[in-house]
Amino acid sequence: MSDRVYTVLLYSDDPEVRDRMRLAVGTRPAGDLVVEFVEASDYDECVRVVDDYEVDLMLLDGEASPGGGLGIARQIKDDRPDAPPTCVVIARAADRWLAAYSRADATLTHPLDPVATGQTVAGLLRARAAGATPVA
Repeated sequence: MSDRVYTVLLYSDDPEVRDRMRLAVGTRPAGDLVVEFVEASDYDECVRVVDDYEVDLMLLDGEASPGGGLGIARQIKDDRPDAPPTCVVIARAADRWLAAYSRADATLTHPLDPVATGQTVAGLLRARAAGATPVA
C-alpha cells in the first residue's frame, strides 16, 4: 500500500456543500488511497490554493455563486498546462455538456452518492498517479 497522501481541493461558496463533498469522498475513497482536503470558497482563493499546494484533484461545485465550478474548471485548465484533474458537481445530469465544455474530467450530481463519489475520485487519482489522462 502506498504511503502517498493525495490532496483534494474542495471548492464551493457554501461551507455545507464542502462538508457534504468531504463526507462523500472520505479520507479513504478506496483502500489504497488516502486523501487530505484543502478548501476554497471563491475564485481567487481557488486559484491561490492551486498555485500554493500540489493539488492532485479539484472537486468543484458547479452551482457555486458568483464563480461557478464550471467556469473555474475551464479557466484553470486554460491557464495551466499542468492543471490537476477536475470533477464538477452539477445539479442536473443534463448539464454534463457544460461540464464537457469546461474541460472537466468527470461529473457527479447533487446530492452526492458516496459510492459513486469514491469511485470517481479514486479513478481520477489513480490516473493522475499513473501519469495518464483521466477517463470519466
